[in-house]
Amino acid sequence: MQQIPRPALIIAAVVAVVGLALGGKSLAQQSQQNPPSGAPYEQRSAAKTPAPAGLVERGDERAVVHVAGAVRRPGVYKLGSGARVRDAVRRAGGASSDGDANAINLAAKVVDGAQVIVPLKAGKLAGAAAPAAAGAGSTAPISLGNATVEQLDTLDGVGPATAEKIIQWRTENGGFTSVDDLGEVPGIGPKKLEALRSQVAP
Repeated sequence: MQQIPRPALIIAAVVAVVGLALGGKSLAQQSQQNPPSGAPYEQRSAAKTPAPAGLVERGDERAVVHVAGAVRRPGVYKLGSGARVRDAVRRAGGASSDGDANAINLAAKVVDGAQVIVPLKAGKLAGAAAPAAAGAGSTAPISLGNATVEQLDTLDGVGPATAEKIIQWRTENGGFTSVDDLGEVPGIGPKKLEALRSQVAP
């Protein structure tokens, strides 16, 4: 068997070592450029997804109203958004035995800071008198703060439609502080206001 010269063996060994070194370096570079497929998914799953903007809680919108007049528990009550006058009267225990809740607009929306007044029934009004016949003596002024539709309808120039507007204005604005406030009611002009001034009281 022919022996390979020693210089040739040394050269072959050197070439083999250099080849192994270059091959290992190439594999290392490829592993850095192509990390394991599971790593990106592990990082993504660890990140927290922000909550949708629509799920942020909002503060409750409430209305504070004063329920007075002929109710069982007069006082100041806090009602939810979109509440009606009917809800305010219920929170106050409902109308008393002398109260007439149907004399006010129970379907009106509650306004924050308003006053809801439940008037007395027609037969329970202090000092109220039956409508006088034509030519008879004058009667006591009708209270704008608790008069019913029927009572307001007896006033000169006031019909059922205007009477409803008076009660609606009273409910939405917390009552009448003076007779002049009657001029703010739709359908009541300066002339009609002067004609009614002696017939009504706040």
